[in-house]
Amino acid sequence: MALIEGCKHSLEITVPVADVEKETERVVADIQKKVRLPGFRPGKAPLSLVKSKFSQEINQDVIEAVVPRFFHETAAKEGLQVVGKPNVVDVHFHAGEPITFKAEFEVAPTIELGEYRGVAVPYAEPEVTDADIAERVEAVREQKAEYVNEEPRALADGDYAVVSLESISGVAEKISQDELMMKIGDEATLAAFSENLRGASPDEVREFDIVYPEDYDRATLAGRTVRFQATVKAVRRKELPELNDEFAKDLGDFQTLDEFRETVRRTIFQEREHQAQEAAKHAIIDKLVDTHDFPVPNAYIDRQIEMNMEQQLRQLSGQGVDLSKLNLDWTKLREAQAPRALRDVKASLLLDKVGEREAVAVTQEEIDVEVNRIARQQREAVAIVRAKLQKEGGIARIAGHIRTDKTLRLLFEHARKEAPVEE
Repeated sequence: MALIEGCKHSLEITVPVADVEKETERVVADIQKKVRLPGFRPGKAPLSLVKSKFSQEINQDVIEAVVPRFFHETAAKEGLQVVGKPNVVDVHFHAGEPITFKAEFEVAPTIELGEYRGVAVPYAEPEVTDADIAERVEAVREQKAEYVNEEPRALADGDYAVVSLESISGVAEKISQDELMMKIGDEATLAAFSENLRGASPDEVREFDIVYPEDYDRATLAGRTVRFQATVKAVRRKELPELNDEFAKDLGDFQTLDEFRETVRRTIFQEREHQAQEAAKHAIIDKLVDTHDFPVPNAYIDRQIEMNMEQQLRQLSGQGVDLSKLNLDWTKLREAQAPRALRDVKASLLLDKVGEREAVAVTQEEIDVEVNRIARQQREAVAIVRAKLQKEGGIARIAGHIRTDKTLRLLFEHARKEAPVEE
Protein backbone atom coordinates (compact mmCIF):
# COMPACT_ATOMS: atom_id res chain seq x y z
CA MET A 1 0.00 0.00 0.00
CA ALA A 2 1.25 3.49 -0.84
CA LEU A 3 0.24 6.82 0.64
CA ILE A 4 -0.50 9.43 -2.02
CA GLU A 5 -1.45 12.38 0.23
CA GLY A 6 -3.67 13.06 3.22
CA CYS A 7 -6.23 10.28 3.35
CA LYS A 8 -5.57 9.14 -0.21
CA HIS A 9 -3.86 5.76 -0.66
CA SER A 10 -3.27 3.29 -3.47
CA LEU A 11 -3.04 -0.46 -3.76
CA GLU A 12 -1.60 -2.55 -6.60
CA ILE A 13 -3.58 -5.77 -6.71
CA THR A 14 -3.16 -9.01 -8.61
CA VAL A 15 -6.01 -11.42 -9.25
CA PRO A 16 -4.58 -14.99 -9.59
CA VAL A 17 -5.04 -16.83 -12.89
CA ALA A 18 -7.16 -19.53 -11.23
CA ASP A 19 -9.68 -16.94 -10.00
CA VAL A 20 -9.74 -15.21 -13.39
CA GLU A 21 -10.40 -18.51 -15.20
CA LYS A 22 -13.09 -19.54 -12.73
CA GLU A 23 -14.91 -16.22 -13.14
CA THR A 24 -14.48 -16.37 -16.92
CA GLU A 25 -16.13 -19.79 -17.03
CA ARG A 26 -19.05 -18.48 -15.00
CA VAL A 27 -19.50 -15.44 -17.25
CA VAL A 28 -19.25 -17.50 -20.45
CA ALA A 29 -21.83 -19.98 -19.12
CA ASP A 30 -24.23 -17.14 -18.27
CA ILE A 31 -23.87 -15.61 -21.73
CA GLN A 32 -24.28 -19.01 -23.40
CA LYS A 33 -27.65 -19.44 -21.67
CA LYS A 34 -28.95 -16.08 -22.87
CA VAL A 35 -27.63 -15.62 -26.43
CA ARG A 36 -29.32 -16.73 -29.61
CA LEU A 37 -26.95 -17.59 -32.44
CA PRO A 38 -27.99 -18.71 -35.98
CA GLY A 39 -28.02 -22.48 -36.36
CA PHE A 40 -28.09 -23.23 -32.63
CA ARG A 41 -30.87 -23.71 -30.15
CA PRO A 42 -30.93 -21.27 -27.18
CA GLY A 43 -28.24 -22.25 -24.70
CA LYS A 44 -26.62 -24.79 -27.06
CA ALA A 45 -24.06 -22.60 -28.87
CA PRO A 46 -20.49 -23.97 -28.51
CA LEU A 47 -18.44 -22.31 -25.75
CA SER A 48 -15.62 -21.63 -28.20
CA LEU A 49 -18.00 -19.67 -30.46
CA VAL A 50 -19.43 -17.73 -27.51
CA LYS A 51 -15.92 -16.84 -26.34
CA SER A 52 -14.81 -15.56 -29.73
CA LYS A 53 -18.01 -13.69 -30.56
CA PHE A 54 -18.44 -12.02 -27.16
CA SER A 55 -14.82 -11.68 -26.02
CA GLN A 56 -15.06 -7.96 -25.18
CA GLU A 57 -18.27 -8.40 -23.19
CA ILE A 58 -16.80 -11.40 -21.35
CA ASN A 59 -13.64 -9.52 -20.41
CA GLN A 60 -15.64 -6.54 -19.18
CA ASP A 61 -17.96 -8.73 -17.09
CA VAL A 62 -15.01 -10.55 -15.55
CA ILE A 63 -13.29 -7.28 -14.65
CA GLU A 64 -16.47 -5.85 -13.15
CA ALA A 65 -16.89 -8.98 -11.03
CA VAL A 66 -13.37 -9.64 -9.74
CA VAL A 67 -11.88 -6.14 -9.39
CA PRO A 68 -14.33 -4.84 -6.69
CA ARG A 69 -14.24 -8.18 -4.84
CA PHE A 70 -10.45 -8.39 -4.71
CA PHE A 71 -10.15 -4.73 -3.82
CA HIS A 72 -12.46 -5.06 -0.81
CA GLU A 73 -10.83 -8.35 0.26
CA THR A 74 -7.37 -6.77 0.10
CA ALA A 75 -8.52 -3.61 1.93
CA ALA A 76 -10.07 -5.78 4.67
CA LYS A 77 -6.83 -7.78 5.07
CA GLU A 78 -4.90 -4.50 5.37
CA GLY A 79 -7.37 -3.27 8.00
CA LEU A 80 -8.33 -0.25 5.90
CA GLN A 81 -11.56 1.66 6.51
CA VAL A 82 -12.26 2.70 2.93
CA VAL A 83 -14.29 5.84 2.33
CA GLY A 84 -16.28 6.24 -0.87
CA LYS A 85 -15.69 4.44 -4.16
CA PRO A 86 -12.14 3.62 -5.32
CA ASN A 87 -10.74 4.92 -8.59
CA VAL A 88 -9.47 1.88 -10.52
CA VAL A 89 -6.68 2.51 -13.06
CA ASP A 90 -4.03 0.58 -15.01
CA VAL A 91 -6.16 -2.55 -15.48
CA HIS A 92 -4.26 -5.27 -17.38
CA PHE A 93 -6.11 -8.37 -18.55
CA HIS A 94 -4.58 -10.85 -21.00
CA ALA A 95 -5.65 -14.43 -21.69
CA GLY A 96 -3.89 -16.94 -19.46
CA GLU A 97 -2.46 -14.22 -17.21
CA PRO A 98 -3.55 -12.75 -13.87
CA ILE A 99 -5.48 -9.49 -13.83
CA THR A 100 -3.51 -6.60 -12.35
CA PHE A 101 -4.87 -3.20 -11.44
CA LYS A 102 -4.22 -0.18 -9.28
CA ALA A 103 -6.87 1.25 -6.95
CA GLU A 104 -6.69 4.78 -5.57
CA PHE A 105 -8.99 5.46 -2.64
CA GLU A 106 -9.51 7.38 0.58
CA VAL A 107 -9.55 5.99 4.10
CA ALA A 108 -11.10 7.30 7.30
CA PRO A 109 -8.60 9.52 9.12
CA THR A 110 -6.68 8.47 12.20
CA ILE A 111 -7.29 11.08 14.90
CA GLU A 112 -4.91 11.51 17.80
CA LEU A 113 -6.94 13.28 20.47
CA GLY A 114 -5.17 16.07 22.27
CA GLU A 115 -6.50 17.89 25.34
CA TYR A 116 -10.26 18.25 25.17
CA ARG A 117 -11.21 18.59 28.84
CA GLY A 118 -10.72 21.94 30.47
CA VAL A 119 -10.96 23.97 27.26
CA ALA A 120 -11.12 27.67 28.17
CA VAL A 121 -14.27 29.39 26.90
CA PRO A 122 -15.98 32.70 27.70
CA TYR A 123 -19.11 32.07 29.75
CA ALA A 124 -21.09 33.84 32.44
CA GLU A 125 -24.33 32.91 34.15
CA PRO A 126 -27.11 35.02 32.63
CA GLU A 127 -28.79 37.78 34.59
CA VAL A 128 -32.46 38.78 34.49
CA THR A 129 -33.35 42.32 35.57
CA ASP A 130 -36.68 43.79 36.66
CA ALA A 131 -36.69 45.69 33.37
CA ASP A 132 -36.37 42.41 31.44
CA ILE A 133 -39.35 40.97 33.31
CA ALA A 134 -41.42 44.12 32.82
CA GLU A 135 -40.71 44.09 29.08
CA ARG A 136 -41.78 40.44 28.72
CA VAL A 137 -44.92 40.99 30.85
CA GLU A 138 -45.80 44.00 28.70
CA ALA A 139 -45.42 41.86 25.57
CA VAL A 140 -47.91 39.34 27.00
CA ARG A 141 -50.21 42.22 27.89
CA GLU A 142 -50.01 43.43 24.29
CA GLN A 143 -51.02 39.96 23.07
CA LYS A 144 -54.11 40.12 25.30
CA ALA A 145 -55.13 43.56 24.07
CA GLU A 146 -58.61 44.09 22.68
CA TYR A 147 -59.37 46.30 19.69
CA VAL A 148 -62.56 48.31 20.00
CA ASN A 149 -64.38 50.03 17.14
CA GLU A 150 -64.59 53.81 17.44
CA GLU A 151 -67.07 56.23 15.94
CA PRO A 152 -66.38 56.77 12.21
CA ARG A 153 -63.72 59.44 11.66
CA ALA A 154 -60.66 60.20 9.53
CA LEU A 155 -57.64 58.02 10.22
CA ALA A 156 -54.72 59.60 12.07
CA ASP A 157 -51.34 58.39 13.33
CA GLY A 158 -51.77 55.89 16.14
CA ASP A 159 -55.14 54.63 14.87
CA TYR A 160 -55.71 51.01 13.97
CA ALA A 161 -57.29 50.81 10.53
CA VAL A 162 -59.31 47.80 9.39
CA VAL A 163 -58.84 47.66 5.62
CA SER A 164 -60.09 45.53 2.76
CA LEU A 165 -57.10 45.28 0.41
CA GLU A 166 -56.95 44.03 -3.17
CA SER A 167 -54.12 44.17 -5.71
CA ILE A 168 -54.89 45.66 -9.11
CA SER A 169 -51.53 45.14 -10.82
CA GLY A 170 -47.89 44.35 -10.17
CA VAL A 171 -48.10 40.72 -8.99
CA ALA A 172 -48.69 37.45 -10.83
CA GLU A 173 -51.04 36.09 -8.16
CA LYS A 174 -53.73 38.47 -6.93
CA ILE A 175 -53.49 39.67 -3.33
CA SER A 176 -56.83 39.90 -1.54
CA GLN A 177 -57.40 40.42 2.18
CA ASP A 178 -60.82 41.23 3.55
CA GLU A 179 -59.93 42.50 7.03
CA LEU A 180 -56.33 43.59 7.33
CA MET A 181 -55.54 45.64 10.43
CA MET A 182 -52.60 48.04 10.45
CA LYS A 183 -51.47 50.85 12.73
CA ILE A 184 -51.18 54.17 10.92
CA GLY A 185 -47.74 55.73 11.34
CA ASP A 186 -46.26 52.71 13.11
CA GLU A 187 -42.75 51.55 12.17
CA ALA A 188 -44.08 48.04 11.56
CA THR A 189 -46.40 49.42 8.85
CA LEU A 190 -44.86 50.24 5.48
CA ALA A 191 -44.65 54.03 5.34
CA ALA A 192 -46.43 54.09 1.97
CA PHE A 193 -49.55 52.49 3.48
CA SER A 194 -49.67 55.07 6.26
CA GLU A 195 -49.17 57.94 3.80
CA ASN A 196 -51.96 56.76 1.48
CA LEU A 197 -54.48 55.86 4.21
CA ARG A 198 -53.92 58.83 6.52
CA GLY A 199 -57.07 60.99 6.54
CA ALA A 200 -59.31 58.30 5.01
CA SER A 201 -62.68 57.56 6.67
CA PRO A 202 -64.71 54.31 6.89
CA ASP A 203 -66.25 53.26 3.53
CA GLU A 204 -63.77 55.45 1.65
CA VAL A 205 -61.97 53.75 -1.26
CA ARG A 206 -58.44 54.69 -2.29
CA GLU A 207 -56.04 53.46 -4.98
CA PHE A 208 -52.27 53.78 -4.63
CA ASP A 209 -48.91 52.18 -5.46
CA ILE A 210 -46.70 50.44 -2.92
CA VAL A 211 -43.02 50.04 -3.79
CA TYR A 212 -41.69 47.11 -1.79
CA PRO A 213 -38.02 47.23 -0.74
CA GLU A 214 -35.54 44.84 -2.39
CA ASP A 215 -34.92 43.09 0.95
CA TYR A 216 -38.63 42.62 1.79
CA ASP A 217 -39.14 39.38 3.71
CA ARG A 218 -41.68 38.03 1.21
CA ALA A 219 -39.66 37.11 -1.86
CA THR A 220 -42.71 37.30 -4.17
CA LEU A 221 -43.11 41.02 -3.33
CA ALA A 222 -39.47 42.10 -2.88
CA GLY A 223 -38.56 44.92 -5.26
CA ARG A 224 -42.04 45.03 -6.86
CA THR A 225 -44.38 47.97 -7.37
CA VAL A 226 -47.93 46.84 -6.62
CA ARG A 227 -51.07 48.91 -7.15
CA PHE A 228 -53.75 48.36 -4.51
CA GLN A 229 -57.37 49.28 -4.01
CA ALA A 230 -58.07 49.77 -0.31
CA THR A 231 -61.43 50.23 1.41
CA VAL A 232 -61.41 51.47 5.00
CA LYS A 233 -63.89 49.39 6.98
CA ALA A 234 -63.37 50.63 10.55
CA VAL A 235 -61.26 52.67 12.95
CA ARG A 236 -60.23 50.92 16.16
CA ARG A 237 -58.40 51.70 19.39
CA LYS A 238 -56.37 49.28 21.48
CA GLU A 239 -57.38 48.57 25.06
CA LEU A 240 -54.79 46.86 27.28
CA PRO A 241 -55.84 44.75 30.29
CA GLU A 242 -54.88 46.03 33.73
CA LEU A 243 -51.83 44.48 35.35
CA ASN A 244 -53.29 42.83 38.44
CA ASP A 245 -53.95 39.40 39.94
CA GLU A 246 -56.98 38.89 37.68
CA PHE A 247 -54.75 39.38 34.64
CA ALA A 248 -52.43 36.65 35.96
CA LYS A 249 -55.32 34.26 36.68
CA ASP A 250 -56.61 34.67 33.12
CA LEU A 251 -53.22 33.53 31.78
CA GLY A 252 -53.26 30.13 33.44
CA ASP A 253 -52.30 28.45 36.69
CA PHE A 254 -51.34 31.64 38.55
CA GLN A 255 -52.97 33.10 41.65
CA THR A 256 -51.14 36.41 41.73
CA LEU A 257 -49.28 38.75 39.40
CA ASP A 258 -46.08 38.11 41.40
CA GLU A 259 -46.35 34.38 40.64
CA PHE A 260 -46.62 35.16 36.95
CA ARG A 261 -43.63 37.52 37.12
CA GLU A 262 -41.54 34.81 38.80
CA THR A 263 -42.44 32.36 36.03
CA VAL A 264 -41.45 34.97 33.47
CA ARG A 265 -38.11 35.44 35.28
CA ARG A 266 -37.38 31.70 35.18
CA THR A 267 -38.36 31.48 31.52
CA ILE A 268 -36.07 34.34 30.51
CA PHE A 269 -33.23 32.86 32.58
CA GLN A 270 -33.62 29.43 30.91
CA GLU A 271 -33.69 31.01 27.44
CA ARG A 272 -30.54 33.04 28.10
CA GLU A 273 -28.81 30.13 29.78
CA HIS A 274 -29.50 27.94 26.74
CA GLN A 275 -28.19 30.63 24.36
CA ALA A 276 -25.05 31.21 26.46
CA GLN A 277 -24.33 27.49 26.74
CA GLU A 278 -24.83 26.97 23.01
CA ALA A 279 -22.40 29.82 22.28
CA ALA A 280 -19.87 28.27 24.70
CA LYS A 281 -20.27 24.84 23.05
CA HIS A 282 -19.63 26.36 19.61
CA ALA A 283 -16.51 28.03 21.03
CA ILE A 284 -15.31 24.67 22.39
CA ILE A 285 -15.84 23.03 19.00
CA ASP A 286 -13.93 25.83 17.25
CA LYS A 287 -11.00 25.42 19.66
CA LEU A 288 -10.94 21.65 19.20
CA VAL A 289 -10.92 22.04 15.41
CA ASP A 290 -8.15 24.65 15.60
CA THR A 291 -5.97 22.51 17.87
CA HIS A 292 -6.36 19.18 16.04
CA ASP A 293 -4.69 18.88 12.66
CA PHE A 294 -5.54 15.80 10.62
CA PRO A 295 -6.43 15.07 6.97
CA VAL A 296 -10.08 14.71 5.99
CA PRO A 297 -11.31 12.57 3.05
CA ASN A 298 -12.67 14.60 0.14
CA ALA A 299 -15.67 12.26 0.11
CA TYR A 300 -16.67 13.52 3.57
CA ILE A 301 -16.27 17.16 2.53
CA ASP A 302 -18.28 16.65 -0.67
CA ARG A 303 -21.09 15.01 1.28
CA GLN A 304 -21.12 17.87 3.81
CA ILE A 305 -21.23 20.45 1.01
CA GLU A 306 -24.24 18.67 -0.49
CA MET A 307 -26.01 18.63 2.88
CA ASN A 308 -25.29 22.34 3.49
CA MET A 309 -26.46 23.34 0.02
CA GLU A 310 -29.64 21.26 0.28
CA GLN A 311 -30.46 22.92 3.60
CA GLN A 312 -29.90 26.41 2.16
CA LEU A 313 -32.04 25.64 -0.90
CA ARG A 314 -34.85 24.32 1.33
CA GLN A 315 -34.73 27.55 3.31
CA LEU A 316 -34.93 29.63 0.12
CA SER A 317 -37.81 27.52 -1.16
CA GLY A 318 -39.61 27.99 2.17
CA GLN A 319 -39.24 31.75 1.74
CA GLY A 320 -41.06 31.57 -1.59
CA VAL A 321 -38.01 31.75 -3.87
CA ASP A 322 -38.48 30.03 -7.24
CA LEU A 323 -35.34 27.85 -7.34
CA SER A 324 -35.73 27.18 -11.08
CA LYS A 325 -35.12 30.87 -11.76
CA LEU A 326 -31.93 31.09 -9.72
CA ASN A 327 -28.94 31.60 -12.00
CA LEU A 328 -26.30 30.05 -9.77
CA ASP A 329 -22.73 29.08 -10.57
CA TRP A 330 -22.75 25.73 -8.81
CA THR A 331 -18.99 25.24 -9.16
CA LYS A 332 -18.21 28.55 -7.45
CA LEU A 333 -20.91 27.90 -4.87
CA ARG A 334 -19.38 24.55 -3.97
CA GLU A 335 -15.90 26.10 -3.77
CA ALA A 336 -17.22 28.80 -1.43
CA GLN A 337 -18.80 26.13 0.79
CA ALA A 338 -15.64 24.01 1.07
CA PRO A 339 -13.88 25.77 4.01
CA ARG A 340 -17.01 25.70 6.17
CA ALA A 341 -17.72 22.08 5.19
CA LEU A 342 -14.16 21.07 6.14
CA ARG A 343 -14.57 22.57 9.63
CA ASP A 344 -18.01 20.96 10.02
CA VAL A 345 -16.61 17.53 9.13
CA LYS A 346 -13.60 17.91 11.45
CA ALA A 347 -15.93 18.97 14.27
CA SER A 348 -18.16 15.94 13.69
CA LEU A 349 -15.21 13.53 13.62
CA LEU A 350 -13.71 15.03 16.78
CA LEU A 351 -16.99 14.88 18.68
CA ASP A 352 -17.41 11.27 17.61
CA LYS A 353 -13.88 10.48 18.79
CA VAL A 354 -14.44 12.21 22.15
CA GLY A 355 -17.74 10.35 22.56
CA GLU A 356 -15.94 7.08 21.87
CA ARG A 357 -13.13 7.91 24.33
CA GLU A 358 -15.62 8.90 27.04
CA ALA A 359 -17.92 5.93 26.31
CA VAL A 360 -20.89 8.23 25.74
CA ALA A 361 -23.89 5.94 25.25
CA VAL A 362 -27.45 6.50 24.06
CA THR A 363 -30.27 4.71 25.87
CA GLN A 364 -33.41 3.32 24.29
CA GLU A 365 -35.43 5.59 26.57
CA GLU A 366 -33.70 8.67 25.13
CA ILE A 367 -34.48 7.52 21.59
CA ASP A 368 -38.11 6.80 22.55
CA VAL A 369 -38.52 10.32 23.96
CA GLU A 370 -37.35 11.85 20.66
CA VAL A 371 -39.53 9.52 18.57
CA ASN A 372 -42.56 10.46 20.70
CA ARG A 373 -41.74 14.15 20.25
CA ILE A 374 -41.61 13.73 16.45
CA ALA A 375 -44.89 11.81 16.50
CA ARG A 376 -46.60 14.64 18.45
CA GLN A 377 -45.15 17.20 16.08
CA GLN A 378 -46.37 15.29 13.01
CA ARG A 379 -49.65 14.31 14.68
CA GLU A 380 -49.18 10.66 13.82
CA ALA A 381 -49.22 7.45 15.82
CA VAL A 382 -45.88 6.66 17.49
CA ALA A 383 -45.77 3.18 15.92
CA ILE A 384 -46.21 4.62 12.41
CA VAL A 385 -43.51 7.26 12.93
CA ARG A 386 -41.11 4.70 14.42
CA ALA A 387 -41.62 2.31 11.47
CA LYS A 388 -41.03 5.13 9.00
CA LEU A 389 -37.86 6.24 10.80
CA GLN A 390 -36.50 2.69 10.96
CA LYS A 391 -37.09 2.21 7.24
CA GLU A 392 -35.32 5.48 6.35
CA GLY A 393 -32.44 5.09 8.80
CA GLY A 394 -33.87 7.83 11.00
CA ILE A 395 -33.40 5.95 14.28
CA ALA A 396 -29.64 5.82 13.74
CA ARG A 397 -29.60 9.55 12.95
CA ILE A 398 -31.58 10.29 16.13
CA ALA A 399 -29.12 8.23 18.17
CA GLY A 400 -26.24 10.09 16.54
CA HIS A 401 -27.73 13.49 17.38
CA ILE A 402 -28.37 12.46 20.98
CA ARG A 403 -24.80 11.16 21.35
CA THR A 404 -23.41 14.39 19.92
CA ASP A 405 -25.53 16.50 22.28
CA LYS A 406 -24.42 14.42 25.28
CA THR A 407 -20.78 14.71 24.22
CA LEU A 408 -21.12 18.49 23.91
CA ARG A 409 -22.70 18.68 27.37
CA LEU A 410 -19.77 16.70 28.76
CA LEU A 411 -17.29 19.06 27.09
CA PHE A 412 -19.17 22.09 28.45
CA GLU A 413 -19.31 20.65 31.97
CA HIS A 414 -15.53 20.10 31.98
CA ALA A 415 -14.67 23.37 30.20
CA ARG A 416 -12.86 26.15 32.02
CA LYS A 417 -15.36 29.00 32.07
CA GLU A 418 -13.85 32.45 31.91
CA ALA A 419 -15.55 35.81 32.22
CA PRO A 420 -16.31 37.22 28.75
CA VAL A 421 -14.21 40.20 27.74
CA GLU A 422 -16.41 43.25 27.34
CA GLU A 423 -16.17 44.78 23.88
